[in-house]
Amino acid sequence: MTQETLMKQRIVSRTVLLSIAIIALIVFIGLYADEKRRVQQAFQTRYEANLERVQEDILSYLDAEADYDMRYARLLADMSTAKEFAFMIDDFADKQIIVNGMYTILLKYPEQMHEEERLKQMYTAVGDILKHLDQGYEEAEVLVSDVDKMGH
Repeated sequence: MTQETLMKQRIVSRTVLLSIAIIALIVFIGLYADEKRRVQQAFQTRYEANLERVQEDILSYLDAEADYDMRYARLLADMSTAKEFAFMIDDFADKQIIVNGMYTILLKYPEQMHEEERLKQMYTAVGDILKHLDQGYEEAEVLVSDVDKMGH
């Protein structure tokens, strides 16, 4: 074999290997994108499931005749979990801030949040969020801003 023939074989071999590597890279990128989409859908589903629990907790609290502290703690825990799943959703930063604000007012201002009117406002806001209405986040933002942060 001549030097020229060897060089042509090497070029062909490297071209084939490069082509295989590029195809493999494209496949892995596609698999990554698909898995990321699935994970984001799972986070969104769990976020919404926890918001449904928040609604149930609010109704349970409002309909209760006793054991308010346990029911409020459950509401706080479910709101915390929803907040954590909202944090993991991509392109959700504006809404994450609002959800975090809802959790914060439940945590820091329980005296104000025990009021029936505020809990009904939160119930309505969460319901609209679950219906995928931006109005729900606006209602939640109003609720968060209405809480007196200086008092109890």
